[in-house]
Amino acid sequence: MKFIEALKLRSKLFFLFVLITFGLISVGIMGAININSMKKNLDSLYFGSLVPVNELNEILQTYHGTLATTIHRAKSSEISPSQISTHIKVSLKKINTLWQSYESHYKRDEELDYTEYVSLEIKETNDYFLKILKASDAGEDLEQISISALENNLSHIHTVIQKLIKYEVEIARFERHKFLDKYDSTIVQLGLILLFIVAGVLLISYKVFRSIQTTHTKLELAGRKLKKANKMLENASYTDSLTNIYNRRYFNITYDREFKRAKRENEYLTFMMLDIDYFKQYNDTYGHIEGDSALKSVANILKETLQRPGDFIFRLGGEEFGVLFSQLDEKKSELIAKNICDAVREAKIKHRGSLVNEFLTISIGVVCCKVNDTLNEDLLISFADKMLYSAKENGRNRYEIGSDVNELSVHPIIEQI
Repeated sequence: MKFIEALKLRSKLFFLFVLITFGLISVGIMGAININSMKKNLDSLYFGSLVPVNELNEILQTYHGTLATTIHRAKSSEISPSQISTHIKVSLKKINTLWQSYESHYKRDEELDYTEYVSLEIKETNDYFLKILKASDAGEDLEQISISALENNLSHIHTVIQKLIKYEVEIARFERHKFLDKYDSTIVQLGLILLFIVAGVLLISYKVFRSIQTTHTKLELAGRKLKKANKMLENASYTDSLTNIYNRRYFNITYDREFKRAKRENEYLTFMMLDIDYFKQYNDTYGHIEGDSALKSVANILKETLQRPGDFIFRLGGEEFGVLFSQLDEKKSELIAKNICDAVREAKIKHRGSLVNEFLTISIGVVCCKVNDTLNEDLLISFADKMLYSAKENGRNRYEIGSDVNELSVHPIIEQI
């Protein structure tokens, strides 16, 4: 059986290893595909549709194409003055737009000076064509235009812009070369990383496989010890660490059990809620360490007063205690409540902050009744809480007891101490 259980665990671990390995390989393949795609995109950016170079080429084409053709046709009177004006304006506007777009791209520091120079040269060349435009608009004879001057201007601006185009292409090649180096380096690094990860997973899995049988046996032994420790811890969890009496958790378990038992046997069940009078003032006067000592003293008094096997004493929280027992009627329960009040007061624990006595005192709310099918278990606790509240309202250092729980009418017996 142990071998089968260990084999199942091995199978699960092996499946996890295969899954991790497959995932890492998939990540590697996807990474390589993405990087390769990025490489293609970069190639396309620099050599397929290199925007700055395209813009500069369009400027040159506009100079050599539309503008040069327009001037030649104007000189030979092939087009009207209005057409000349339109062609020159549209061409110059296009050139200015393309140049502004080019200037808006990122520029290195070493490019800025030459870019400013080219901008001035473009402006001078454009001014040349603007003079021709003005002459045309003024009705002057354009047959006198110097073709030599036109060719000189176009040749000069061509040389200036071509130099800029050459620079942009060289930069693109440099960036591509740098990217390819980085690309190759990244592929190698990615492969090495994946190799190390897979090797690490294999090594760890091998170590785990070797130790799994021993670990499984140790886990079984540890499990038995843990069950034993949990049982001891569970018993300890039912006890209040300060007073060494039962805590609220055990009260919930015991109250439910005793209530159901009393209902089955239709017998008396008594529940008391006890509260130390002016305990906050006690802590303020003597400090929390003395306050803890007072809680321990009250718990010891309860243990000395209630010694029957069926008597349960609880610390419900803070300075509040609970007492639960069965088979005693209202008169006997009242006597026990009186004895508890007397015992606490007679312990003569000094309490300067109390408004009812120079010594520490306690108030008790008691409910005692026969449990039948109509009685709700929450009602019993609620009724005891009302009795405790009534005892505090009527001066503290006393108990109040009620029994008519089913009718929800309170006819308390009040004992003034």
